[in-house]
Amino acid sequence: MNRALLYCAGGGLGDSLVATVVAQALLAQYDSVDALTLPGHRTTLELVPEIDRVLVDEGEPIDRQIAALRERAYAACVVTWATPRAAAAVRGAAIPVRVGQARRLYSRSFTHRVVVRSEIGDVTSHWSDILLDYPRAIGCDAVGARPHLHPSPDDERSAEALRAELALDRDAYFIVHSTNAVATQRGLWPTEGWARSVRALRERFALPVLLSGADSDHGIVARIVAESGDTEVRSVAGRLSIGALAALARDARAFVGITTGSMHVAAAAGARTVGIFPFQSDFPERWAPLCDRRAIVRSAFPCHAGDRKETCGDYACIAGLDTPRILAAVEGLLAPGPA
Repeated sequence: MNRALLYCAGGGLGDSLVATVVAQALLAQYDSVDALTLPGHRTTLELVPEIDRVLVDEGEPIDRQIAALRERAYAACVVTWATPRAAAAVRGAAIPVRVGQARRLYSRSFTHRVVVRSEIGDVTSHWSDILLDYPRAIGCDAVGARPHLHPSPDDERSAEALRAELALDRDAYFIVHSTNAVATQRGLWPTEGWARSVRALRERFALPVLLSGADSDHGIVARIVAESGDTEVRSVAGRLSIGALAALARDARAFVGITTGSMHVAAAAGARTVGIFPFQSDFPERWAPLCDRRAIVRSAFPCHAGDRKETCGDYACIAGLDTPRILAAVEGLLAPGPA
């Protein structure tokens, strides 16, 4: 079989999901595309229709990974998150066409080397288009490609069961995702800005609001629910698989969330998506949700010089979320289009 490999074992969930546009491009020349990713990203990529099979890098000895890749007899591979391990694996597996980053000590392991545009000053191209430079190096392209995610039948049933439990109709609730990867890690995440924004959504649209998140986000989400002072604001943190979240978001009035993997999941499922980029170090052009119906709320808070979300000392931009701009973005997204 003329089979290709997308090697996307690095970064966050959003990185791996956005990287699946590469699979769409590879399908122009190859019969099927497998993905090799991190353990925590496996179940998400299994819902991507362009991916035939998902392999996982468990950190096993490199010779075992090489043997597994040799057995699949790939004709080509694209490595979107290059590391010495990834380069050694695809070279050791003798995959004849190997595409990866240029300007690295291990780049000689690749037969086709791509200079990443973001490394030479590009801050406006979307990351999906930057990643498509890899398959373009071997004559494959998918202009305007965006990630797709199809919830499984079990995911659909889980979403429907939760709607029934909460007495919610389709298109009659919002999902708000208030956390990112550093929220629970550092223990500094403010909640007042989110509580204020949730109350504004309730006052404007009179629809229930579900606050999503991982199980580790439960404490933060519970505080937002309590501070909202509204019984129609409810936590579903830790209750949803990625696929069930996708199904629930797709059928919501809109998904409103900070830039993180969940935002990309909602967009890939076809949800109306409002992406909030609160940090001055965010790149909305690069990481905007890819879907037909989207709105962006860019950073407006005057961060301290050099602040990044991984190192910020107070996350004042989260406490001071610009609620009027968030509400305006939602209103604009939901406004009727031209007749």
